[in-house]
Amino acid sequence: MGFVSFAGRVLFASVFLLSAYQEFNEFGVDGGPAAEALRPKYNVFMKHVSSHLGIVVPHIEMKHVIASTIYLKGFGGILFIFSSSFGAYLLLLYLALITPVMYDFYNYEVEKPEFAQLFSKFAQNLALFGALLFFLGIKNSILRRQPKKKASKSKTN
Repeated sequence: MGFVSFAGRVLFASVFLLSAYQEFNEFGVDGGPAAEALRPKYNVFMKHVSSHLGIVVPHIEMKHVIASTIYLKGFGGILFIFSSSFGAYLLLLYLALITPVMYDFYNYEVEKPEFAQLFSKFAQNLALFGALLFFLGIKNSILRRQPKKKASKSKTN
């Protein structure tokens, strides 16, 4: 059972690791295509946040955001392979931050083709989020093996 669990974690983490590797290779000086794709969606998301909460969000360089996502996906994925709860928390943080910004299906009409694509990706990330929560729940619910108490020798006189 241990090998099957390890293989499952490797396959699960490969989604994040391959994505981090691709973004790292394309990073360049400005964050690469990932920064170009994220920038307009981030701006729309921040306008929504600013208008609803009434706060001004400070300017953030997209290359720093992309570098952070590469770190969260890469380091979190590697730690997750070795059954680390911290790795799972890093991946959860990545998904929680990036999913509502990148897959903003709520900004499109239902009839538009973008709506279906974005909603599908949003649901996929939601499923990954749920799988990580399941992993953490199972990991925390397994009873730790308690050391067996040695039977004391009784003296017979």
